[in-house]
Amino acid sequence: MIPIAAESPLAAWLHRLDAGRLRDLLAARPDVARHPGPHNLGELAGRLSEQKSVARAMARLPLRCFQAAEALAALTALAPPDEGVPRDRLTTLLGDPGPGVEAALTELTQYALTWPDEDGLLRMADPLRETWPTPLGLGRGLRHLMGEKSTEDLHAVLSVVGVTPPAARHQRLTALLDHHSDPDRVAALAAAAPRETRELLAKHSRAVSEERESGSAPALRWALDRGLLVRARYGYGPARMPAEVALALRGKDWRAPFAPTPPVPALTPVSEEAVAGEAAAAAYAFAGQAASVLAACAAEPPARLKTGGVGTRELARLSATAQCGETEVRLVLETAVAAGLLARDGDRFPVTDAYDQWVERDPAFRVAALLRAWWSIAGSPTRSRDAEGRVLPALVDGVPPRNDRLAARRALLGAAARLPAGRGARDVLAFGAAVAWHRPMARRLDDDSPPFATLLREATMFGVLARGTLSPLGAALRSGDEERLAETARRLLPAATERARIGGDLTAVVTGAPSARLERLLDAVADREARGTASVWRFTPASVRRALDVGGTAESIETDLTAVTDGPLPQPLVYLITDAARRHGRLQVVAAACVIHADEPALITEILYHRRLAGLGLRLLAPTVLVSRTPVNDTLSALRDQGYAPVSETADGTVRVERPERARAKPVPAQRRYGVPRVDPGDLDLLAVRLAAVRTETERVISDLATDLPRSEIRLLAHAIDNDRPVTIECEDESELLTIHDISLEAPGIYARCEGDNARRRFLISRLVGVLTPR
Repeated sequence: MIPIAAESPLAAWLHRLDAGRLRDLLAARPDVARHPGPHNLGELAGRLSEQKSVARAMARLPLRCFQAAEALAALTALAPPDEGVPRDRLTTLLGDPGPGVEAALTELTQYALTWPDEDGLLRMADPLRETWPTPLGLGRGLRHLMGEKSTEDLHAVLSVVGVTPPAARHQRLTALLDHHSDPDRVAALAAAAPRETRELLAKHSRAVSEERESGSAPALRWALDRGLLVRARYGYGPARMPAEVALALRGKDWRAPFAPTPPVPALTPVSEEAVAGEAAAAAYAFAGQAASVLAACAAEPPARLKTGGVGTRELARLSATAQCGETEVRLVLETAVAAGLLARDGDRFPVTDAYDQWVERDPAFRVAALLRAWWSIAGSPTRSRDAEGRVLPALVDGVPPRNDRLAARRALLGAAARLPAGRGARDVLAFGAAVAWHRPMARRLDDDSPPFATLLREATMFGVLARGTLSPLGAALRSGDEERLAETARRLLPAATERARIGGDLTAVVTGAPSARLERLLDAVADREARGTASVWRFTPASVRRALDVGGTAESIETDLTAVTDGPLPQPLVYLITDAARRHGRLQVVAAACVIHADEPALITEILYHRRLAGLGLRLLAPTVLVSRTPVNDTLSALRDQGYAPVSETADGTVRVERPERARAKPVPAQRRYGVPRVDPGDLDLLAVRLAAVRTETERVISDLATDLPRSEIRLLAHAIDNDRPVTIECEDESELLTIHDISLEAPGIYARCEGDNARRRFLISRLVGVLTPR
C-alpha cells in the first residue's frame, strides 16, 4: 500500500496550477525562487508561508487587499477548524458586490496569500491571518471561547437563553453556535438586558477590551450567564465577547471598512507645455544648486560628526557658500553619495574622481545622474527631524534600509501616471492619500503630516512632479529606461551657456547654467554674487589678484575673458586688470623662515613699520630685505589682508604658482539596491516547468497504470487519495458514474467506499476512463 502524505491546503492548491500560473506566482514572489530553488511544490508552499516572505509580499499590495485580508481573517476565526470561508460571506461583510472585492482577491491570490480550495472556500496563509490579533476589532469565535467549558456550563447557558439542551456536549456546543449566530436572536437577547449590561455589551462589541471587570458585578454576570461574554473556565483574565455576538450587536447594516479604489485628488486642467516648462525650470534650478553644493564640498570637504553624519553647522556653511537652502543641501549630499560623486574618507566627505567627470557635463547629464540615485535611495534624503522632533544630521552612517521609501516613490509616480490626460492635482500634497492607498505599509512607517510631504517636496524639487501631475522626467524615470531618461533630460533642459555679458560696472552676467569651463574662468577671476536662472560675478582687485596668484597674467586674463564675451572688454575692467597686474609681484616672499624682499626700499620701510603687521615679527636685514618669524603662507595672507599683492618665490628665485590642493576620496563600489535580488525570467520559466512536472508518488503510480486518463484527471485522483477527498469516477465496466471516498491506493487498483451503499470495493486503475470533481 502506498503511504499517504497529507498536503497543506496551500500545497494542494499549488498542485492545481499549471506551469504558466506557477511562473506568474514566482514572478510575483521572487524571494521564494532564491537559489537553490524549491525542489517540489511542498517546499514551495513552505517558502510561501514564511513570515518574512508574506510580509514582503504584503508590502507591495494596496489598501483594498489589506482590508479584504483583515475581513477574511475575522471570518476565518468564525469558521470551523481547517475549513475555509465562503466567498459570499466576505463580499457581504465588505459590502461591495462589485469588482472591488474580486480585484482584491485576485491580487491576494496572485501572491498566494489567499486562494480557493477545491470546494471554492477561501483560505489564507497563516502568517497573514496572524497579522491582526483582533481583526476588525473582533476577538475569537464562540467555538474557541466555549471550547473549554464543561457540558454543565453549556447546559446552563442554553437553559438561560431558552434552548432545550441536547444530551451530548458537542450537540450542546452546536446548538449554542446556532443560536448565537442568528443576529436577530442575539439582538433581541441584548435588548432585554439591563441598561448597565447593554452599555457593557456595546463597549465590548466595538473592540476587544482588556479591562477586567469583577465577576460578581450584576451587569457582567447577566452577560456571562447568556454566553454574550465569556471568561476563562476558572475566571481568570478579562471577559471576551465572541466574534459572532459582536457582529450581531453591530447591526445588520454594519460593514467592514473597504476602499476598492484609490482616492483621486481634486483636479485642474493643465497643458503639456506648462508641465514640461515647470519641470524643466525645477530640474534646471536643482542642477545649478547641486553644482554649487558639490563645488563647495570640493573646495572644503564637509566634516563628519563624531556620532556620524554631517551636522547642522556644516550644513549651514554649505548652504551659505552655495546660496541655497538646507533642504537642497541635504538632497544634493544624499544623492551625490548614492551616485558616487561624494564619499566618506575618515572624518570628511570629499568628492571623488567621478565628480570631475560629472561637473564637466551639461545640466541634463547632471540631473539624470542625481535622479537615478534618488530613485534608488532607501531613505528620505531631506528628512531633517526624527519622530521626536530632534534634528537629524545628513549622511548618517549605519541607518537600516527602508524599502518602504522605495515603494512610496514608485507608488507616487504610479498614482500621478494614472491621472487623466491634461489634468493635474490642484494641491500636490493630496497625492499623499493616493500613495497611502497604494502602499499602506509605507504609510504606517511615515512620520509626515500631511502624508508623504517630504517625498512630495523632493519629487517637486527634481521636476518629477509638475503642475500636479507626472512630468516627462517622471515618466522616463518610472520606465526604468536610462537612455530615455537621459534623452528626456536633454530635450527639456537647455545646454550649458558658453557666453557671458561683461558690463562696465565690473560685473559678468550669465543667463542659464554656465558651462564648466566658463564657470571655472569666472570663479577664478571674479566673485560670484548671485545664482539661479542668471548668475552674476563681480570683478574686484582681490579677485583679479587671485587669478594672478595662480599663474595668470594681465594678457592671459584679458584674452580668456574676451573669448567668452561679445565685443571688447569694458574699459573699467581693463584698467582694473592692468592696475592689479602692475601692483602684483612688487613684493616677493621667500621661505627662509620667511624672507620679504622688494626693489623699492620705501615699500620695505612701510611694511616694517605697519602696525597691523607687527605680529609677523619683521626685522630689517637690508634696505630691500626683511625677515619674518612667521611661516610663508601666513605671511602671504597677512600682507594680502592689508592690501599688498606679494607673490611667493621658490628657493631659486622663480615665482611659485599657488594652486589649491583638491581633496579626493577613493572610488567607491556601486551600491547594491536594497530588496529582493532580481531573478532572470528564463530561470523562472525553467523553475515553473520543473515544479509543474514534479509529481507525488501517488500520481506517479497512477500515471503508469491509467493510460486512458489525461494528466489533469490523474492529478485529481491522486489529490483525492492523498488528501482523503471524495471523487467521481467513470469505469469501463460500470453503467453509471460512481462517487467514492475513503480511497486507498493498492496497485494496480484502488480500494474505496461508494456513496450510497457505503460498500468498500476495488477498482482497477487501468479500467478508469474518467475522473470528475463530485457535485
